[in-house]
Amino acid sequence: MVSRVEHPAAGYKKIFETVEELNEPIPATITGVIPSWLGGSLLRMGPGQFEVGGEPFNHLFDGQALIHKFDLKNGQVTYYRRFIRTDAYVRAMTENRVVITEFGTAAYPDPCKNIFSRFFTYFKGIEVTDNCLVNIYPIGEDFYAVTETNYITKVDPDSLETLKKVDLCKYLSVNGVTAHPHTEADGTVYNIGNCFGKNMSLAYNIVKIPPAQGDESEPLEKSKVVVQIPSSERLKPSYVHSFGMTDNYFVFVEQPVKINLLKFLSAWSIRGASYMDCFESNYSMGTWFHLATKDPAAYMSSHKFRASAFNLFHHINSYEDQGFIVVDLCTWKGHDFVYNYLYLANVKEEWEEVKKAATRAPQPEVRRYVLPLDIHREEQGKNLVSLSYTTATAVLHSDGTIWLEPEVLFSGPRQAFEFPQINYSQRRGKEYSFAYGLGLNHFIPDKIVKLNVQTKETWVWQEEDCYPSEPLFVPTPGATEEDDGVLLSIVVKPGAERPGFLLVLDAMKLTELSRAEVNTIIPVTLHGVYKP
Repeated sequence: MVSRVEHPAAGYKKIFETVEELNEPIPATITGVIPSWLGGSLLRMGPGQFEVGGEPFNHLFDGQALIHKFDLKNGQVTYYRRFIRTDAYVRAMTENRVVITEFGTAAYPDPCKNIFSRFFTYFKGIEVTDNCLVNIYPIGEDFYAVTETNYITKVDPDSLETLKKVDLCKYLSVNGVTAHPHTEADGTVYNIGNCFGKNMSLAYNIVKIPPAQGDESEPLEKSKVVVQIPSSERLKPSYVHSFGMTDNYFVFVEQPVKINLLKFLSAWSIRGASYMDCFESNYSMGTWFHLATKDPAAYMSSHKFRASAFNLFHHINSYEDQGFIVVDLCTWKGHDFVYNYLYLANVKEEWEEVKKAATRAPQPEVRRYVLPLDIHREEQGKNLVSLSYTTATAVLHSDGTIWLEPEVLFSGPRQAFEFPQINYSQRRGKEYSFAYGLGLNHFIPDKIVKLNVQTKETWVWQEEDCYPSEPLFVPTPGATEEDDGVLLSIVVKPGAERPGFLLVLDAMKLTELSRAEVNTIIPVTLHGVYKP
């Protein structure tokens, strides 16, 4: 069980404060020994500007996108960061105000314009943000910083220069895609996003982007929709942040947090509203699990899996075993949208207030669900799951639906295991033992946790007044053991002489190998990638 630590000094407030970008990489002071084989770049995305023109951004996912890089070369480490030159950032800096509506912050017309031009600005329609603060990943030989809209931004992973804004709608029938694609060994990228289906109904499209071909063509030009999954509600798609993929199947979990499309279109055009204003909860649907085959790609409409209501942001892993699909998830119990508790005013409160707010929020739990593939010739009311190592159940009901109950792999009061990582190159879509996550203590990141999903044993790295980020697993070259490698995490220790550092942990024992400290605060980062 993960122990709880208190934060009465509220040092975590520093990770939600604006910083300046750097003119050039700065050298880090190294303690311990960095493995000689570890040479490459850790690239991370997150918010770096939390207000503009005296006007605050409201939500954790509103701050302007800042790209961070720790470079490891020949035993030396440098740190560099730059703001992404998105339209949202450039126009905000030019006009010294919020110009494009963000996730939880509405943009208002320019006060310098007269009443008529302000009126027409309101009715011009939706200007979608390109503020790509959530993640960065490769497509072909290029790297893209992303959020969850239809815009992604091509960046240079070496100079961190912003290269090009790309509209995915030019290539694919999607309104936006997640910031959590799946990538196969050959570089093929799969992702999911909602779209308009038949008769103006909503659906979810799984898209495929081929690897680089060796010619001059862009992989995005050859991208395509491979399968469409219907929405349970015609005009209210579920919020989707990630999905699962095994060797032969896609797993999509449709949660009861919904985007009200009519509210989205009307509220936006008439009054100042943000994306957050358009979310609502469906209190009757519970949670639906959908399956689709990969090759040939087809939606499995006969498999109707249902479960109690939960929020879902991150899949850990999914795999096939003896006619079942095992799906491991970081869940939050109930209908209430977790993002309602991630406004900056909440997470920057004093510690006792942060704790009070977290007690009202949905409670986190790592869960394992098991989906039977062979649902025919089975009797009603009987548990269809025959895997010996799990207590998860699946029961066929008279209406043809299969009710799923999970096995709980990790649970603690207001202690979340989130931002999960695995040995992706070796175990994605395969049976596995270990997951690595960021421990959230009443939503404040204060530990790194290793979880054995088979035995439920946990290991913890934690240090007083330290605030780590998502730990990325990098395997030791030629390793055969699943957890033979290191974890990389950016940690902030406010008040220290060098308050920001790259932490290198032994992934087997979760013990510190090295840290590379820099004399600058590093604001919160969300997701990232290691580039060898």
